[in-house]
Amino acid sequence: MAEKKEKPTETEEKKETVQDEQTLETDRQENTDGQEEKAAPLKEMEEKVAAMNEKYLRLSAEFDNYRKRTVKEKAELIKSAGEDLLSRILPVVDNFERALASIEKSDDVAALRQGVELIYNSFRDFLAQNGVKEIECMHADFNTDEQEAVTKIPAPSDELKGKVVDCIQKGYTLNGKVMRFAKVVVGE
Repeated sequence: MAEKKEKPTETEEKKETVQDEQTLETDRQENTDGQEEKAAPLKEMEEKVAAMNEKYLRLSAEFDNYRKRTVKEKAELIKSAGEDLLSRILPVVDNFERALASIEKSDDVAALRQGVELIYNSFRDFLAQNGVKEIECMHADFNTDEQEAVTKIPAPSDELKGKVVDCIQKGYTLNGKVMRFAKVVVGE
């Protein structure tokens, strides 16, 4: 004969329900503790990222301000860079004005010539003080780094072949760098 399953009694059902609820509560607590353990490092990392982002934004803004300030300073420097040079050339201009005024009053050509030579010498001294030097080229070997050959002519003598025979326009260097090439005639 087949055995009949007995129905659990009401107290047994309550015990099983209470046990199931306790098991569920324990599982929930374990899951919550696990989630809290996982959430703590995540929250910490989010704070670090936010702090680093804030630091990056501040640094970026600081660099942008620096860049703008240096561009402004550079523009101001370019505007006033020639001021010192121009203020030192004004005495030469004053001397030219005095010479022009004396040309009208004087008939002495030798005195006028001497005055113009003094102004010329003071202007050459001014250029030398500012690093400008004349390129010496007469009867020197032709040098393409400092000279530009305008034309070639037959050399008047054998020793002037490949050398500068005439200087059409003087060349100048500024602190060793060529400002203007000397325009020369080369003997061949």
